[in-house]
Amino acid sequence: MGDHQNDDVFSFFTTPNDSVFSSSAATPSTLFNPCSYSSSSSSGDESHPSAPSVDDSNKRIDYMIQFLDRRLSQDGNFNAIGHENDADGSDSLPEFVGKCGGTGIFKVPIRSAVHPNRPPSIEVRPHPLRESQIGRFLRTMTSTERQLWAGAEDGGLKVWDFDGMYGSGRGLEVEDTAPYKETSEVEIGSSVVCMIGDEGSRVVWSGHRDGRIRCWKLRDDHVIEETLSWQAHRGPVLSIAISSYGDIWSGSEGGALKVWPWEGLGKSLSLKMEQRHMAVISVERSYIDPRNQTSAYGFANTLTSDVTFLVSDHTRAKVWSASPLTFALWDARTRDLIKVFNIDGQLENRNDMSAFPDFGIDEDAKMRIATASRKEKSQSSIGFFQRSRNALMGAADAVRRAAVKGGFCDDSKRTEAIVTSADGLIWTGTANGVVMRWDGNGNCLQEFSYQSSGILCMFTFCSRLWVGYSNGTVQVLDLEGKLLGGWVAHSGPVIKMAIGGGYLFTLAYHGGIRGWNVTSPGPLDNVLRAELAGKEFLYSRIENLKILAGTWNVGEGRASTDSIVSWLGCAATGVEIVVVGLQEVEMGAGVLAMSAARETVGLEGSPLGQWWMDLIGKTLDEGSSFVRVGSRQLAGLLICVWVRHDLKPHVGDVDAAAVPCGFGRAIGNKGAVGVRLRMYDRILCFVNCHFAAHLEAVSRRNADFDHVYRTMAFSRQSSSLNSGAASASVGVSMPRGGNAVNTFEARPELSEADMIVFLGDFNYRLDDITYDETRDFISQRCFDWLREKDQLHTEMEAGNVFQGMREAIIRFPPTYKFERHQAGLAGYDSGEKKRIPAWCDRILYRDSKSHVGADCSLDCPVVSSVSQYDACMDVIDSDHKPVRCVFSVKIARVDESVRRQELGNIINTNKKIKVMLGELSKVPETVVSTNNIILQNHDSTILRVTNKSEKHIAFFKIICEGQSIIEEDGQAHDHRARGSFGFPQWLEVSPGTGIIKPNQIAEVSVRLEDFPTLEEYVDGVAQNSWCEDARDEEVILVLVVHGRFSTQTKNHRIRVRHIPRGCTTAKKHYDDRPKTSGQINALHRSDYQQLSNSLDVVEQLKELAHSIEEEPPLSWRGLL
Repeated sequence: MGDHQNDDVFSFFTTPNDSVFSSSAATPSTLFNPCSYSSSSSSGDESHPSAPSVDDSNKRIDYMIQFLDRRLSQDGNFNAIGHENDADGSDSLPEFVGKCGGTGIFKVPIRSAVHPNRPPSIEVRPHPLRESQIGRFLRTMTSTERQLWAGAEDGGLKVWDFDGMYGSGRGLEVEDTAPYKETSEVEIGSSVVCMIGDEGSRVVWSGHRDGRIRCWKLRDDHVIEETLSWQAHRGPVLSIAISSYGDIWSGSEGGALKVWPWEGLGKSLSLKMEQRHMAVISVERSYIDPRNQTSAYGFANTLTSDVTFLVSDHTRAKVWSASPLTFALWDARTRDLIKVFNIDGQLENRNDMSAFPDFGIDEDAKMRIATASRKEKSQSSIGFFQRSRNALMGAADAVRRAAVKGGFCDDSKRTEAIVTSADGLIWTGTANGVVMRWDGNGNCLQEFSYQSSGILCMFTFCSRLWVGYSNGTVQVLDLEGKLLGGWVAHSGPVIKMAIGGGYLFTLAYHGGIRGWNVTSPGPLDNVLRAELAGKEFLYSRIENLKILAGTWNVGEGRASTDSIVSWLGCAATGVEIVVVGLQEVEMGAGVLAMSAARETVGLEGSPLGQWWMDLIGKTLDEGSSFVRVGSRQLAGLLICVWVRHDLKPHVGDVDAAAVPCGFGRAIGNKGAVGVRLRMYDRILCFVNCHFAAHLEAVSRRNADFDHVYRTMAFSRQSSSLNSGAASASVGVSMPRGGNAVNTFEARPELSEADMIVFLGDFNYRLDDITYDETRDFISQRCFDWLREKDQLHTEMEAGNVFQGMREAIIRFPPTYKFERHQAGLAGYDSGEKKRIPAWCDRILYRDSKSHVGADCSLDCPVVSSVSQYDACMDVIDSDHKPVRCVFSVKIARVDESVRRQELGNIINTNKKIKVMLGELSKVPETVVSTNNIILQNHDSTILRVTNKSEKHIAFFKIICEGQSIIEEDGQAHDHRARGSFGFPQWLEVSPGTGIIKPNQIAEVSVRLEDFPTLEEYVDGVAQNSWCEDARDEEVILVLVVHGRFSTQTKNHRIRVRHIPRGCTTAKKHYDDRPKTSGQINALHRSDYQQLSNSLDVVEQLKELAHSIEEEPPLSWRGLL
């Protein structure tokens, strides 16, 4: 291992052209195909570099030098009393460390180069800072064969090519982001709500909040082009799906559901760009409203809820539309409504019909209505009593649904996700974390519950189901519902999933995208984890900065500018972050009552608080040197954070919180306010506290800290009074999914911070000492003896409070209590009460170190030491003295761009991984019973698919690669695919997807369902219904076979020809010929011979060609 590591280090001193690494990602047809990482040059496009750039190579060298410097400088430096000194040496002050910091909620969060509790991932788009994403967060995602597409709130799109997924993001929005293209020149302005890829047309369809559907294409020059756009709904397009027949289904508010037939869309897409604007009006009017065909069944009044989800069941050629509490099942070919049922599987309305007498309709009439075609429905007449009955039933059902919405139904069971799996089952996820499995007819088979957090998204591929939760967790299930594994994928809710290039991609609510190996959890994870961790020195770097923290109980007074300068002015020189905590900014019963009332309605802050922030900001030269990023006020407590301008691009996700501790934990006279921010992808928390007063209230102070630590939640925005201050997600609503009980990580939010700084008036006093004794020791500066009387150190030593926290050894006089406007140590309280001086005002912290001597690394990403800790004794504006502390902080960060390249390099060069991937990517050998089918007069034939593998399961899907008219010469030219490779309306293939176990045979029915028609729709009404198309037609079906994990496929093509009624010339010509076994097997519609593979079919066709005399019939030439 050592030799191998040395080779890895020095191999990067070569020039880019000498490197064996290629940034090309695995192609979509492979699972990390090693050939995809060859060193051959790319096509020359800048977004697809073939080797690391000079910048990347230089960064590797810099990171390695940093790594070697850290290793050489480790000297285990400790002070004489056994407390830790920072590795920086003499500049660091000795510290006192509280006990019991390594257990429970006080345990340092796990950090590492590769997290030990989750699979290795590829950071496609690292967690962006919230402030940089306001109004343009990514909110949905889909994939095509070659790209990953994401849609944003501003209507913009980002596209990642799988071939460049491992490349450098130089010059992009964030350098750590994988190379992508975006619609920078297109101003949409309307949020993308839903997206779906269309492989048949090589486009992506998106539904927008303004009610429009847009069609996008990535051109060969890597420009994203909008090829078609039309107004689909009055309200937002909430859901979109492509049926088995290539039609686009879209759902909106109020139950609005429209079907856009492929005939109109395909015609528009075939036009030249300059002609397509003319087709927009015809496309807008070409829709079908399937709800118009439901009134005869009494369903029309039930379909009034928002259509939040649409999913196409390709196994049975059906479409599921879902609202939060109901489902509707539709026939994808006829667009007829089959069934409406609720989340409990109970039928909606239709069952209720049988309880009422049927006025004016006999059994035969009811049968005719139920089975009538579209033409018959439009011509049928329903009597007055029937219409009246439907109206009554609809009204009764509306009342029932209103009662359900009024609280008689558990809203936590609302549907939040729906997908179909390869075995033809449908899976739904609910807001209370329940996964439900349904059969294709809408019957609930089973429920599974592995999390109490809300489910927000689901995805299936082959034998696995992935579930994304509101607490950031991803779980993997098999198709029996068994839990295979799970991990925390993101620090925020997982809102969307997509698959491609051998990865499952997850989109978090904060806009970050990660890719997970489709085999995870699995044995490949451990190998990748070990390899990536061993190369930490190549993609990690250390950032150094200083933080100034100051605390002051101002005693309801106002300070002079000189006091602020004395306290913060000089100390702020050379620091990057300034944190100020004030106590008793304003007090009094009226102030406290008003503050409590404002808090209940989400308001905070006061003019006096603003005055203090402006005064401090002026001292810090706010606007030029520093910028305010966040603040929070609770009654008399105020905290504010400033950062230097040059650091601002690296600081974000600023949130604030408040925890009242006074008067029943409801009033803010005591309590805490905090600000949390993310810097260099590390979480820093600053908490300003004011605990219970009086000498004897030690237990109350301990309880106040415990309450603050456990309950402080940074869930509401930091509404800083300064308009320039960053705040939590402004104008961004949180996703659905309620009941987000985090059972995976039931830890306080403060526990997950990489560094916490507590500052404030903790009110801990000195025990067992008199006022006069204390004054004597202070005058002699005997602080060591006084520290032994300190209540805080005593409680920390016992592990009762601030567990695991650190404080620099105090070398300054007690800061409480003084007479106002009296300078020097003579200013201590000399009044009637003669309060014993004490160190009430303190600053403590906790970083990432889990043990003494830990060095800064990705395993211990934030390491801090104290270089200054003192009180400003010359400030006389309050009965407390202000205290300040300067931290020297090291932060280890990941260069995700280099890390991605290293991941590709590992996959390319590691022999063990190559062997494992080769085994996992196998596609079972399959054979089909025929490659040619002829259908006539409602023919139905059986296509048999055999899995010849002894141990591997085969997953198949049947698509229509193209459709064409057979010319007079018997040839079919220019096969054109429908949307998403859908079937023509006259063809029914069932099942369209399935699973074949080893040595098993699957039977697929191929049926001529109806004769082709040329009907068109305008505003939802058929204009020329049942205008038959009498031409011969041919389609090419493709049986696509997958292995268990690989996206690599093996395909079988089957030619299907349709001969309309009356076109018997070809058949009669053929029947007059002597029949051979070859003729029967290759051409006759019903008889089959088990063929071992596709080559046998070719041989059969050759025999057939020789057996036919000089000139074959024209209608058969295309088959020969």
